[in-house]
Parts: sequence; C-alpha cells; structure tokens
Amino acid sequence: MAFRAWVIEKGEGGQSVGLRQMDEAELMEGDVTLRVTHSTVNFKDGLAVTGKAPVVRRFPMVPGIDAAGIVDASSHPDFKPGDAVILNGWGTGETHLGSLAERARVKGDWLVPLPEGLEARHAMAIGTAGYTAMLAVMALERHGLTPDRGPAVVTGATGGVGSVAVSLLAKAGWHVIATTGRPAEADYLKGLGAAEILERAELTGPAKPLAKERWAAGIDSVGSATLANLLAMTRYGGAVAACGLAGGMDLPSSVAPFILRGVSLLGIDSVMAPKALRLEAYRRLTQDLDRTALDRMTTTVPLEGAADAARALMAGEVKGRVVVEIG
Repeated sequence: MAFRAWVIEKGEGGQSVGLRQMDEAELMEGDVTLRVTHSTVNFKDGLAVTGKAPVVRRFPMVPGIDAAGIVDASSHPDFKPGDAVILNGWGTGETHLGSLAERARVKGDWLVPLPEGLEARHAMAIGTAGYTAMLAVMALERHGLTPDRGPAVVTGATGGVGSVAVSLLAKAGWHVIATTGRPAEADYLKGLGAAEILERAELTGPAKPLAKERWAAGIDSVGSATLANLLAMTRYGGAVAACGLAGGMDLPSSVAPFILRGVSLLGIDSVMAPKALRLEAYRRLTQDLDRTALDRMTTTVPLEGAADAARALMAGEVKGRVVVEIG
C-alpha cells in the first residue's frame, strides 16, 4: 500500500526533506501498523527537519515523534484493528521511522489507548510537549510542593511545553510567573493563566551561587544559564523540574542551592517513560487540562504544511502547539 510521508535524506550535498510516496514494505519492524490521523510538530521535530542538531540517527528518516491514529493491523495482545491509540517518543523520528506520514509501524509496547473523552486532535495538541509538562507537574507534586508554598515559574512559556505547563499550574491554583523573550505575547500567556510575565533577559546572565528567593517551584525547558538562575532563586525546600535544553546542555551553577537551601533538581524524561506513568499523565491531562486553553494555544496545519511549521518553530515564529491533520 502506498502512502505519503515526509522523508529526510542525506547525500553528498547535505540533508534534504521532501513529501513523497512510500510503500508499506518500507516501514520498519513492529507489531502494530497504524493509520495516522494526526501528528504534531515538536522542538525535536524542528531540529530533525532543519538539521540544526543531530537528532536523526539513520537515513532515510520519516520525522515525527508523536502520532494519534487507528490500528490497522496488530499482532500485539493489547491492540486490535480499529483501536484508537497514541504514540509519544520511543525514538520515533530519530532511529525509527516517525509519524509525519499517513501510516506508521511501531511496537505495541510503545502505544497507549486514546483516553475516553479525549479526541485525537486534542491528544496531538498535547503531544510530547504537553505530556512532558504534565510529567513535570506530577514530579513537583510528588516532591510535596503545593501552591501555598509560593509562586511557580515556567521558562520558555510561549513554547509547547511552557504553554501547557502555564495552563496546568494555573488551573491547579498556582501563582504562575511566565518567562518569555516575546513580551508582545503577554496577553496570550495571561489568557492561559499566567499571573506575572518575566522578561527572559532577567534569567540569561551569569548566575550567582544564590540569589533572592523568588519561587517555590519551576518548570524549565531551556537549561544552561536560565536553569542556573532558576535554581539560585528557588525558595528553601523548593524544586525545579528540568525537561528541555533549548538554551544549551550546560549548567553553569554551583552546589549552593542544593546544600544551603535544600533545593532539588528533578529530571523529566518523556521518551522512555514507563507505560504506567504515561497512562497516569494522560489520565491527568484528560481531567485537568482546560480544552478551551488548549484550543487557544493550538494551530492546525495539513500534512503538506508540516515542514514549513517545523522551520517556523525553529525560527521562533510559533507559539503554543502545532497539530498536523493527516486524515
């Protein structure tokens, strides 16, 4: 069976990306074949499409780390034809052919059922970015942090992770401080529930070992000096959940926040998270995420527009989430 897919190829002239016909025989090994109805464009997809980082580990590669779709064929005991499912991560779009395509073949162990009450388009509006934000919120809760402890700060707040994190924290009762380098988007962030807007520049300079205590909790998708400054400004006994590295992989900090204020740095991994954690995250997202806010932060493009959306994302021209409607 032939189907359309975005394909990244690498030749002597470098990397190229194009929408082309593939045959189902070209799909990789897996025990579930999906008819993909929706996908999304995440930061990692932007890196893959533009080649700005070595995300893709094999060529040719179909990008797309997220999928919502219908099972077409399955030899996995948990899934049968007709089941609606979600895929996030597991190396798709990096080492395994991804989901910016009309069909995908994956391991059934990577899939979770589409929760009752959640439409496929909303599942992809959430995507890895929103699911990661929920994992971060859950990690802060497991650490014992509650809104009465003080404000929560969210970096990269106009991005996918940040937008969902702002909405989730605000609905849970937190006073949310949203940081952004795009002050013109203040109304957008306040519409999601942010109580304060903080200029990104206040967190990008060299970090002191300790600074004035400002927040009890944080969700950071930037890393580098931004994360170092967050830690230096976190209140005694607080924690920051780190889930991204848009600003760099380094951490120019010191041990001072950890040993003098009891601050914790919570690492968030969404790619290989166990199935039980994924199911709980999606249960919480179905229950806690305001659908109106989700719609407000989401742009929808057809499959043909996915590569342009990825380029726009990397150029800083996208706020919130991008859903790819495949059909």
